[in-house]
Amino acid sequence: MNCIFCKIINDEIPSRKVYEDDDVLAFHDVNPQAPVHVLIIPKKHIAKVSDMDGKDELLLGKLVHVSKKVADDLGILDDGFRLVINNGMIQLLVRVIHVLLEVQEIT
Repeated sequence: MNCIFCKIINDEIPSRKVYEDDDVLAFHDVNPQAPVHVLIIPKKHIAKVSDMDGKDELLLGKLVHVSKKVADDLGILDDGFRLVINNGMIQLLVRVIHVLLEVQEIT
């Protein structure tokens, strides 16, 4: 598969990992748009919500749950952060579901 996230999951492209288990990988964005900018992705390739099946419901919930752990590990859990779930083609770069964890300003 020619998906950048699949290549990151398979260690074909290096990343600064923050969290990893059998289902999920979280890593710092190589081109951050915020002081904290972490991508949380399923290891199962899911291009868009319409491609999901019933089993993926738990996986999507796990992505959100992992964001809590990542925020805690980064010391931003109590400060608040933004979660964005991107679906499908985003800025013509990535065609896969992923969750962004961002903090716009660190005080």
